[in-house]
Amino acid sequence: MTLEADVELAVVAWAEDRDWEARKVKWIGRDGAPDRVFFGYGQTVWIEFKKPGEEPRANQVREHRRMAKGGAKVHVVDEVERGIAILRSAMR
Repeated sequence: MTLEADVELAVVAWAEDRDWEARKVKWIGRDGAPDRVFFGYGQTVWIEFKKPGEEPRANQVREHRRMAKGGAKVHVVDEVERGIAILRSAMR
């Protein structure tokens, strides 16, 4: 069984091998922060990682919507290949 951490750590390793900076995210005093922010190639990419088939919790969905109102897009990723594809696309 693939865990959320398996997906997250594989994407982080791929990204760091390609000069992305990756940071674990935690809001102080608020729940629902995306798991990681990646920055590099002139881009900032927010990713919420999930185990395969899992959906974000209601508080995460609310926070992602708040972020979207401010212009940030949060990607929900439950497969390593999808996370890599998002970052690869941002490298162009």
